[in-house]
Formats: sequence, structure tokens, C-alpha cells
Amino acid sequence: MSVAASGLNIQAEGLPKLIIAILGLTQIVGYGTLYYSFSILAPDMGREFGWSDDVVFGLFSAALMAGGFASAWIGKLLDRFGASRMMAWGSVVSAMLLALTALAPNPVVFGVGVVASEVAAGLVLYQAAFAALVEIAPRVAGRSITYLTLMAGFASSLFWPFTTWLHGNLDWREVYLLFAALNLGLCAPAHLFVVLRRRAEAARGDVRSGPAKVIGVLKDQQRAMGYRLAAAAFTLQGFTLSAMLVHMVPLLTALGLGAAAVSIGVLFGPSQVLSRLINMVFGARLSPLTLSLLSGLFMASAVVVLLVSGGGLIGAGLFAICLGIGSGINSIAAGALPLWLFGSDGYGEITGRMSGWRLGASAAAPYVFSLLMHWSGPTLALGVMAGIGFLAAGCFLQLKRLL
Repeated sequence: MSVAASGLNIQAEGLPKLIIAILGLTQIVGYGTLYYSFSILAPDMGREFGWSDDVVFGLFSAALMAGGFASAWIGKLLDRFGASRMMAWGSVVSAMLLALTALAPNPVVFGVGVVASEVAAGLVLYQAAFAALVEIAPRVAGRSITYLTLMAGFASSLFWPFTTWLHGNLDWREVYLLFAALNLGLCAPAHLFVVLRRRAEAARGDVRSGPAKVIGVLKDQQRAMGYRLAAAAFTLQGFTLSAMLVHMVPLLTALGLGAAAVSIGVLFGPSQVLSRLINMVFGARLSPLTLSLLSGLFMASAVVVLLVSGGGLIGAGLFAICLGIGSGINSIAAGALPLWLFGSDGYGEITGRMSGWRLGASAAAPYVFSLLMHWSGPTLALGVMAGIGFLAAGCFLQLKRLL
């Protein structure tokens, strides 16, 4: 790694703790309002427009896929105009689109609002937040990402019950209007504060005029193959994780666990947060590539445990825990590995392109897995998922050999 030495002080090299805390809060709100709340409100949305649940969730999958297609373009915007600044604008746009969806007079406007909201999500969620941490303090961005994902890991735990409580008192349109207000009144000012703070620090000379760059470990002739292997690994992981998460409770029920399926599924969230906490304490000893490989092995092993346990309670619990650990590590690796491999220059565009492939696979996975379950039952479907998981780990191993 090379660092521009002039004007660099210890404060500038340290973790931007206040900024991490602010971005962590906005990630909780962003994921909660733009992603996790949809599954709670979807049945009510469908009833109003005369759609089945399959149609509503199909629309959401298409919206996620559209967000994936837009990821590379969004990454270029983050690099060109600055991730912090684009996050401030992104919160305003997200608020407007949530309001548009809430006020939609017909199914067409509703569909446009849902799709556009997931495209705008790229300006405010992990892709943008990771890029903001890299542009603010590249040399400690890996640690910053770990702290950020630890905070953001509580989004589902907070917003699933919060949305359910709100929906008990408000209809889905009123809930979306409230979420629009949260993005406009909380997230937009928070992101603007980050922009203004950086300007103030620059004016005092606390921040380098030319940020200390991180130089990736890949040589020029290795970058193309390195990108293909990393993108393939994260895409395959995204496919496996999305399929397992969406179908977790129905899958466990089909394996004979009945009412215990919901209780077992609850183990996923705490395991995900725990893995990030452990990584925050001990992860400095491991390279981002090793973390990525571990995440792949945990995910694939989780599916194998469920497969060989035959629906046993202990095996199902280990499945949820291992999947949560793998997912938690993966969230960190998805931000840290591209920085380690390719450096900080062009980070937004590189991660945007990777996110595009991953989001596309994640959007298609639940439907593909449901077809496998329908055609062959849970045993073969799980075998295919385990194979895909180990293939992702194999890509990381091949990347290790490339270095």
C-alpha cells in the first residue's frame, strides 16, 4: 500500500467513528424501509390491487433485479461525484419514491414506484456506504466496514416488528409515507452532515487534500481474472443465501419441523450479528480473502448439515447458525475484498459491477429454488444449493492461487 505522506496525521488515519455511527443508523433505516418492510406490507398491497402474493413478490424480485442492473452505473456516480454526497441525494430520492408508491393511484404507478425505489436503494445502502468509508479513510476502510455491518445487522430485527406494529395501526400507504418521512427527515440530514463535516475538516487541514490510496494486491495482468473469480464467487453466494433465506421457514416445515421452523429461523439473525462482532475483535489477523473463503464454507456447510440431518432439530439449528455466521462474514467480505484486491481507485464502479451480478442472482434464486422444490423435493434442491455454495468457495480458492 502506498500513502501520500504529506499532510497525513494520526487523526486522519484513525477510524471515523462518528461517521460510522451515523452511516450505521442510516443503513438500519434504509434497509428497514426499502427492503425488510416490503414482506410485511406485501399481502395488503396485493389485496388492494387485486394481485396474488406471487405477483407482488414477483414485482419485488424484478425491482431487485433492476437495482442490480443499475449497480454499475450507480458505482460510477459514486466515484465521480463522491459517495457521501450521492448518499444525501439518494435519501431525498428514496423519500420521494416511497411517497410516490404510497400515493400510487393505480397498479402501474405502484409498480414504477417499487422498481424505482430499489434502483435508488443503491445510492443509500451498503454499496454507497462502503464507497463512502473508502473515500473518507481508505487505509482503515476494512475495519470501518466491519463496524458498519455490525450496526446494520440489526435492521431486520428492528424493522420487522416495527413495521408489523405500525401496520396494526396504519394501512400500508400510511406506513410508506411515514418511511418516506424517515428517509427525508433523518437520513438525508445525516448524510448531509457527513458531507459538511468532511468539508469542515478539510478546511482545518484535518483531512488530506489527496486521500491516502490503497493499492490492491493484484498485479495489472491479474486484475481481469481476479475480478471474474471474485464476482462469480459473490454471485454464487448471493444465489445460495437468497434462496435459503426466503424459503427457510417453508423449507424447515417441509422437512417435518412444523411450528419449530419459525423458532429455528430466529437463530439466523443473532448468529449473523455475532459473527460480525467476533470478526471485529479477531478479524484483523485474517486477510479479506480468508474471510471470504470462510463465509463460503460456512454457507455451503450449513446446507450440507441440513441435508444430512434429515430434518432433525439439532441439525436444523446448526444450519441456521452456520448460515447466519456465513452471511455475517460475507457482508464484510463483499466490501473489504474488492478494496484489498483492486485498491481504492475506482472502488465504487468495481463493487457496483459485482453487486449487479449478485443482486440479479439473488432476485432469481427464490423462484429457481421453488421450482427445484416443486420438481424434486427438498433433498435434491438442497443438494444443488450445497453444490453452488462449494463452487463459490472454490472460486475463492482459485483466487488465492492467483496471487
